[in-house]
Amino acid sequence: MNPRRPAATRLADSVASELEKRILEGSLKPGDRLPSERTLALELGVSRPSLREAMQQLVSKGLLSTRHGGGTYVTDRLEAHFVDPWQDMLKGNPMLHRDLLEVRQMLESQAAALAADRATDIDISRLDAVYAALEASYDRDDLANCIDADVAFHQAVAEASHNVLIGHLTASLMRVIHGHVANNLVHLHTRPQRWQQLRAQHRAIWQAIREHKPQDAASAASEHIDFVRQGIEDKALDEERRSSALRRLGETAAT
Repeated sequence: MNPRRPAATRLADSVASELEKRILEGSLKPGDRLPSERTLALELGVSRPSLREAMQQLVSKGLLSTRHGGGTYVTDRLEAHFVDPWQDMLKGNPMLHRDLLEVRQMLESQAAALAADRATDIDISRLDAVYAALEASYDRDDLANCIDADVAFHQAVAEASHNVLIGHLTASLMRVIHGHVANNLVHLHTRPQRWQQLRAQHRAIWQAIREHKPQDAASAASEHIDFVRQGIEDKALDEERRSSALRRLGETAAT
């Protein structure tokens, strides 16, 4: 007969599971600092020793890290093992951008469809707020904030899908291609008509999710990635033409 585990240990396991669930669902994100031990123990209704044991379990798993005198933080373990190698690979293999766009198209169209089907009133309120921030960036013509708001919008859609893997994969993918997304938005910003098309696409995704229309949401998200792909191709063509013109200019100057 196995001896029964102490009640405090079982409670610590339960608390660890609750914190792990919050990390998986995105309530606690990489870089987030946990509330003070006292505050968190009161919130969870447990003793501080039980909370400490639970947090140590997650530290051992690599999901939390402690800083001496600086609190406890959520790590990026669920994303880093994907992000780090692919960021390095992208630098030497530009064609991987095409493959990543194909993955992004599959992921985001499915995320939008699921969000339209599953989003709660709370999810819709959060999506409204994120979309409003994106619109405000467009209104102010604030490119830097627009880039961050664009990424935040797509992440909010992913999290509204209520699929934890989609949420974390989207976050990882956005980290891998963040610089690429930024460069593309800078390029589109110089073309007012295309910039407004981009704005309309985000609105179409947002509306379809708010109206709980999965097919419309999936189509809007897929069309958005097609548009992004075309923008990247146009940018590459513009750069090649510019390089060609500079080479001809140099040849003319030399003669």
